[in-house]
Amino acid sequence: MQKVAARALLHGVYILTARDGERLNGMTAAWVSQVSFRPLLVMVSVAPERYTHELIERSGYFAVNSLERRQTELARGFGFRSGRKVDKLAGVKHHAAPHGSPVLDEAVAWLECRVVDRIKAGDHTLFIGEVVAGEALSDKELLPFSWSDFFK
Repeated sequence: MQKVAARALLHGVYILTARDGERLNGMTAAWVSQVSFRPLLVMVSVAPERYTHELIERSGYFAVNSLERRQTELARGFGFRSGRKVDKLAGVKHHAAPHGSPVLDEAVAWLECRVVDRIKAGDHTLFIGEVVAGEALSDKELLPFSWSDFFK
């Protein structure tokens, strides 16, 4: 049924990043959505066992980095290794958003969000974040999620 849902619902591919002090990480995420205009709220879905989940819980902030259509390999690099064991941002140019969340220099756009709510949803946590900063860096076409790009 998961494959049917993945084919039936259109998602983008994003790199979700967070920082807690000197610890920082990024993960590939497809379950990202704007959920309100006023205030501007964004939802991200993260499994509790993910290192990024821990960093978001501790810091109260996260950034959504939008990728362009040709950045599938970059997305894969953030998706299949644990940030507890590997520095996934090593070799990836990035800078800090105003509240410290890592922003990928090659992102099409980024949003930094302050967590305002958490909702348990099955085996994931939905973090609802109010957008506190962001920038559109390019008008390139965004990377859509395709099951075959990430799961064989």
